[in-house]
Amino acid sequence: MMSQSPRRVMATVIAIVLLAPMIVQAGPASHRLSEDAALSLLLRTLKHDRVYAHRISLDCISFVTEEKTDTYFQFVLRENHTAPCGGDPETSPVVDRYRIYRASGKIEWLEPAENNWQRYNPEQIKKG
Repeated sequence: MMSQSPRRVMATVIAIVLLAPMIVQAGPASHRLSEDAALSLLLRTLKHDRVYAHRISLDCISFVTEEKTDTYFQFVLRENHTAPCGGDPETSPVVDRYRIYRASGKIEWLEPAENNWQRYNPEQIKKG
């Protein structure tokens, strides 16, 4: 087995030291949110911020995945019309729509009047 020259070893070590932070910062794709993790993050956030506390019980809503891309998951939040929740059991009206970005966990909300995606802002959503 041939041994490498000290210069070659040093060059390899320097390259690893210089490139390691970039590799760690980029992160592996496995750290991206799964669909279940994205939905869990959204639900925890909505509960924490009490977005629907004065509008509808969280026991009377459901989430449906509307769209999956390599970048985000899009969920629709719907009213559940059951005996305890009231309403016509044949309908399930849309309350809001959200996107959760896989890599960052960033949440966006579809502002219904302008029909455009906006940064998650619980105070703005509560007004809806």
